[in-house]
Amino acid sequence: MQNRFSQYVPALTWAREYDRTILSNDLLAALIVTIMLIPQSLAYALLAGLPPEAGLYASIAPIILYAIFGTSRALAVGPVAVVSLMTAAALGNIVEQGTAGYAAAALLLAGLSGLILLGMGLFRLGFIANFLSHPVIAGFITASGIIIAASQLKHILGINAEGHNLLDLVMSLFKHLPDTNWITLLIGVLATGFLFWVRKGLKPTLRRAGVSPALADAATKAGPVLVVVLTTLAVWVFGLDKQGVKIVGEVPQSLPPLTFPAFSPELIRQLLLPAFLISIIGFVESISVAQTLAAKKRQRIDPDQELIGLGAANVAASLTGGFPVTGGFSRSVVNFDAGAETPAAGAFTAVGLAIAAVALTPLIFFLPKATLAATIIVAVLSLVDFSILKRSWAYSKADFAAVLITILLTLTLGVEAGVSAGVGLSILLHLYKSSRPHIAEVGLVRGTEHFRNVLRHSVKTHPKVVTLRVDESLYFANARFLEDSIQNRVAGDPDIRHVILQCSAINEIDFSALESLEAINKRLDEMDVKLHLSEVKGPVMDRLEKSHFLDELTGQVFLTQFEAARVAEECCGTLRSG
Repeated sequence: MQNRFSQYVPALTWAREYDRTILSNDLLAALIVTIMLIPQSLAYALLAGLPPEAGLYASIAPIILYAIFGTSRALAVGPVAVVSLMTAAALGNIVEQGTAGYAAAALLLAGLSGLILLGMGLFRLGFIANFLSHPVIAGFITASGIIIAASQLKHILGINAEGHNLLDLVMSLFKHLPDTNWITLLIGVLATGFLFWVRKGLKPTLRRAGVSPALADAATKAGPVLVVVLTTLAVWVFGLDKQGVKIVGEVPQSLPPLTFPAFSPELIRQLLLPAFLISIIGFVESISVAQTLAAKKRQRIDPDQELIGLGAANVAASLTGGFPVTGGFSRSVVNFDAGAETPAAGAFTAVGLAIAAVALTPLIFFLPKATLAATIIVAVLSLVDFSILKRSWAYSKADFAAVLITILLTLTLGVEAGVSAGVGLSILLHLYKSSRPHIAEVGLVRGTEHFRNVLRHSVKTHPKVVTLRVDESLYFANARFLEDSIQNRVAGDPDIRHVILQCSAINEIDFSALESLEAINKRLDEMDVKLHLSEVKGPVMDRLEKSHFLDELTGQVFLTQFEAARVAEECCGTLRSG
C-alpha cells in the first residue's frame, strides 16, 4: 500500500534519502534559478498579455505542487514562451486584453489544462503525446519562436501592434512604425545586444580574465538580472518614463492571492480546445526535457506520473492568480547544471520567488517593457531551428512536407491553427505510413537458415513458393493493402502453389485484419494456392486461436520460416537461384 502511495507521490521516495549534502546542492541550484526566473517570469506574463505579477504567481505554487507529484529531479516548472504565446492567442480571440475578464479567463484556461493533464495521467493516457511527431513539434516551435520574437518588437520600438500570426504582426508593425519612440528603441536594442553577448561572449571573457569556471557560469546566468537593474536605474535616474518609455509600473507587493476560476459553460466551451492543445504541447516539451536530463544521471521518468505532476501544477496556477505552466527547457538545464539533486530545489526556488514577490516588486516599478521584450527575444530565438527542414528533406519527403506545412500554417494562421495542423499531420503521417506497410518477398540466404529480401540479397527461391514478410502490425488501415499485394503477386504468376506469410514483425492483428486474412485464405484456395503462416508471435497466436481462422487455414502454421519453406518445397521440388 505504501509503495502504491509513493507511486503517486514521488516526493515520499526522494525525501527518505535527503541529507545535508543534497540540501546544500538544492539550495545553491534554487538561488541560481530564482535569479534567472525573476525577469523571465515577468517577461512571460507580458507575453501572455497579463500583468507582470501573474508571472511570479505562476512560478510559486505550481513549482511546489510539481515537486510533490512530479518524477523529474531537475525539471523546473513555470511559465514558458510557447505556452505563454498560446495563452495569449487563445484568450485574445475571446476576451479583451487588460480587462478583469482576461485574467479570469487565464485562470480558467490553467484550470482546464490542469484537469485535462490530471485526467490523462490518472487514466494513463501519456501515450497520446506520441502522436505528435518530433519533426512536426520542431517545426511548430520554430514558427512559434519567430512569432514570439516578432510580437515583442512592438515593445522594442515603443509602439502599438496587434496580431497572432506573422503576417498580421508585420503589417501592424509597419503601420505604426512612424510612432517609434527612439529612446525605447535604444534601450531595447542595447538590452538585446547585451543579452546575446552575455550568452555567447561573457563566459569566455571572464575565463580569460582569470575568473573561476563556476563563477563565470553563474555570472552568465545572472546576465538578464544585470540588464534589468541597469535599464531600471537608467529610467529612474533620467526620468525616461516621462519621455514615452513604457514601464512595468506598480506591481502588487504580496504573495499569490487565492483565486477561483469562473466556470462559465460558454467560456469553458470556447477554451476547451485551446486548453487541450496547451496541455499536449506543454507535456511534450516538458517530458522531452525531463527525459533528456534524467538520462544523464540514469534516472527514470514516468510519463503518466508527469501528467499528474503537471496537472497539479496547472490547477495550482489557476488557484493562485497564474496562467498555464509547464517544464521549461532553459531553466531546467540551469537547474540541472547548478547541481539540483531533488525536486526540493524547485520548492526552494518557489520560496525565493515568494520573497521577491513580497519584498522586491517595488524595485521594478521603473523596469522598461523593452527590457522584458529583449529577454523574451533572446530566449526564444534559440528555439528557431530551420535545419530541421534540410534534415527532414534528406531523410523523408513526407516528414519534410509535414514540417513545412506546420511552419507555414503557424506563421500565417497563428499558433492554434499551427498546433492543430501539427497534431492532425502527425496522425495522418502515422496512418499513411502504417497503411502502406513494407512487404518484402524473401528467400533463403545460401548456407544459412536466414531469409532476406530478394531485391537486396542473393538468395534461393522456388518458382512455386512465395514468401512475403510484412514489416508492420496488421490493422484496419493496412489490411486491404496486404490483400491487394498478395493478390497482385499471385495473379501474375500461375505457377505459384504456396504462399508463406512470415509474421516475425507482426505484433498485433485486429479484427479487420483477421477478416482480411480469411478473405486472402479463401481467395488463394479458389486459385489452388495454400496459405501458410510462420514465426507467429505468442500473443498474436493466442488471438488467432480464439477465431475460426486456423480451422479454415488451407496450409499450416510453422515455428520457423526455414521449416515452412522446407515443407512447401518438398511438395514442389528443387530450389532455384534468385
